[in-house]
Formats: sequence, structure tokens, C-alpha cells
Amino acid sequence: MPQDFDRAPERLPERDRSLPELFGTFITQISTLFRQEIQLARAEMGERARDAGGAITPLAAGAGMLLGTLILLLFALVSLLVHFDVPVGWARLIVAILAAIIGYALIRGGLSKLDAARLVPQRTAQQLARDAQVAREQMR
Repeated sequence: MPQDFDRAPERLPERDRSLPELFGTFITQISTLFRQEIQLARAEMGERARDAGGAITPLAAGAGMLLGTLILLLFALVSLLVHFDVPVGWARLIVAILAAIIGYALIRGGLSKLDAARLVPQRTAQQLARDAQVAREQMR
């Protein structure tokens, strides 16, 4: 009698299956599960990468503002302070400190978006923990 290869094999009830068959099914299910978890991790890491990419703009803006602020303030504020009889050296120092504070605040804001804890794929980690628990329960 020819075997019909187009049909799926009939599944025996769990109690009628041999230990190697059960173990093979378990291994297949676990490998499928972990393959799906890897796909989830990739998707979640893609989301995290986009979040990290969003931090690049404030970092670049902070660096540009720091440079622009230093240049503009060194000219404009030094002139203003000198106009109010502040010695040129002190005027330059005051302007440099103000520009550094503004640039630091901008860069610090961008770096806060790159927090490592926010880049971890939380959903994948939680799902893997649940999957491990289910696998432990099935092994009992």
C-alpha cells in the first residue's frame, strides 16, 4: 500500500507515545519557542535602536550649541561685560563658564536617553523567564 506523503502524520495521544517521541516533540517545541523568542528580541532591539537613534539629535544639537554658544557669547557677552567695565580677561572667563554650563546641560540631556537599562529588551527577557518556567513545569 503506497504511503500518502501529503497528509500530516496522525498524532497519537500523549499517553500512547513513546518516551523518545515525547522527548523529540519537546525538543522541537523548545527550539521553535526559542527561535520565536530570538525573533522577538530582534524586533525589540530594533525598537531600542530607534530610541537610541533619537538621542543622537539632542547630542549633536548640544555639541553644536556648545560650539556656537562659545563663539557667539565670547564675542557678544565679552563686549557687553567690557562695556560695563569688567576687565577683558574676567569677561572672557565668565562667558566661557556660561557656555560650558549650557553645553553640558544639553549633552547630559542627550546622554540620559542612552541609559543602558532602557536599551535592554525587557519584554523578551520577561517572556524568556516565563518560557523557562513553562519548560520546567513540563519536565516534571
